[in-house]
Amino acid sequence: MKTDIVNGRCGWAGTDELYVKYHDEEWGRLTTDDTVLFEYIVLEGAQAGLSWITVLRRREGYREAFLQFDVERVARMTDDDVERLMHFEGIIRNRQKIRSAIHNARLFMEVQREFGSFYEYVLNFLPDRKPIVHHFTELNRIPATTPESDAMSADMKKRGFRFFGSTCCYAFLQAAGFVNDHLEGCFVRSGSYSDNVNKAL
Repeated sequence: MKTDIVNGRCGWAGTDELYVKYHDEEWGRLTTDDTVLFEYIVLEGAQAGLSWITVLRRREGYREAFLQFDVERVARMTDDDVERLMHFEGIIRNRQKIRSAIHNARLFMEVQREFGSFYEYVLNFLPDRKPIVHHFTELNRIPATTPESDAMSADMKKRGFRFFGSTCCYAFLQAAGFVNDHLEGCFVRSGSYSDNVNKAL
């Protein structure tokens, strides 16, 4: 049987130290922390049309630019902040994406007020409100979108969120551990993921 496991982990992580660390310690591990979920919303929006590693390499810059992803502070950012960030080399200087991060922060807070937390909102799109665990052995079997990401991104679009189509939404669900797409045979699947899910539920 063909497998895309390399050095015990999903082959997409390659050999880049930053990518390997992200795969080993973060990707696919369930988070209930709304600050982290907002960070993923911003980063996935920034990534649209680009590679994920491009954004990862600027992550510290995004943390500085967007106030450690304090959603309330980001929601209060103004046009002056947008102009300032257009000259900040630590992020991808795309005016629309910068504006969308601020805009989405305000909508993120509206979701929090309606559902109690953004985490609780996301659970509504999952079967039985539980993380989805796939059992793929090949990278090309992992989908770019699913019915769950279609439904969630459509709902977010109705709410006014920007730069968050179904592909970005599915990447968000994977990153935050609402979907486990670590391949069969990847060491992350053994223990640490299950423990994380059990603690959260």
